Amino acid sequence: MQQQSAFGSHDPLSASREAQHALRELFEPTPLQQNAYLSERYGADIWLKREDLSPVRSYKLRGAFNFMRKSVLQHAGGFVCASAGNHAQGFAYACRHFGRKGTVFMPVTTPSQKIGKTRTFGGEFVQIELIGDIFDQCYSAAKNFAAHNDSLMVPPFDHPDIIEGQGSVMTEVLDQLPEGRSFNRLVLPVGGGGLATGVLAVAKSAGIDPKVTLCEPAGAASLKASLESGVRVKLPRIDGFVDGAAVAEIGELPFAALRHIDPAEVLAIPENRLCGTIIEMLNIEGVVLEPAGALAIDALGDLAGEDGKGLVGQTVLCVTSGGNFDFERLPEVKERALRFEGLKKYFIFRFPQRPGALRDFLHLLGPKDDIVRFEYLKKSARNFGSVVIGIETDNASNFPALIERFDEAGWEWQDITDNDLLANLLI
Repeated sequence: MQQQSAFGSHDPLSASREAQHALRELFEPTPLQQNAYLSERYGADIWLKREDLSPVRSYKLRGAFNFMRKSVLQHAGGFVCASAGNHAQGFAYACRHFGRKGTVFMPVTTPSQKIGKTRTFGGEFVQIELIGDIFDQCYSAAKNFAAHNDSLMVPPFDHPDIIEGQGSVMTEVLDQLPEGRSFNRLVLPVGGGGLATGVLAVAKSAGIDPKVTLCEPAGAASLKASLESGVRVKLPRIDGFVDGAAVAEIGELPFAALRHIDPAEVLAIPENRLCGTIIEMLNIEGVVLEPAGALAIDALGDLAGEDGKGLVGQTVLCVTSGGNFDFERLPEVKERALRFEGLKKYFIFRFPQRPGALRDFLHLLGPKDDIVRFEYLKKSARNFGSVVIGIETDNASNFPALIERFDEAGWEWQDITDNDLLANLLI
């Protein structure tokens, strides 16, 4: 009953079915695909619901469209929303479809690819305002705008009509599964919670009771913190890297629907590890996923466990929630992935200012160790100078032996790879 409360008095299955049928005005169902690579890797039957292949490359169009289709006859004015990108694109697409003016408030930090696509989808019907560094700041600006203008706020997740629309992801899955097939584990990404709430409510209404795993970015794990506390918790700060799911506070309706979930079933996915999953899916499967869109796939490694057998024999449904990846971010994603895998490290060395010092240092490197950065931090020192050195290798096991050689040779050094403050300042 808690899950169904997000739908008001409506039955989740029938409400989301209605949204699903209405959505056919805009696009065909997104594919449900069995993934051979992941299935073989985990010894399981892995299926991906490819929301990254919707017209706006995310599931967000579903909720925005469903909200607007229920509002356009009662509301004669414009619409407004706040979004880090995906909800904005769905909102803009719906504004153009219904021929209504809309204003989008987006964080200044939103990737340029998402800003540009929002303009493209909305055309003359949408105006974009960039404000604040995180979603919660632009959300406050959007609410203020709505209160002083004839504009109706289209929330990103915390409204029954939005949740009904997101629930259509599951009604499509029910239609797409081969006859006689079902799944016994469901892996869903979580940001504000609208998608998870809608999908789980529809599954329950349809009589499906899989084991559920929810996953959110470690730097914005607001659901996990709230479940552990028993009340909604607003995080004092978040890491905005997973911009499609980096929300400081889980939605009110989603939390009411999800509060029965064991916090142990909510995985906090490390951002740097997630980067490796993005690269892996791009290089091996040719699937372009944004960070939020890769959360469910990344979680499979945790579920498999240290012995790699935790998913053997299971049928698993993962929702890939978005594919709005700005390829200008690719160098950063590669960098993060290498650092997480232990293949790249950054050091500060106290370098003697004498002839031959650099040659002596280079002789310590192994055959697979490559210097990818070398920068003096202070060039005026007479005897010693601090130097940032980045080293990349082909196997993480090479670094312990290299560090041992540094110590034996008497070098003074500090590893700053995992020191976010120093790394962000110096690298």
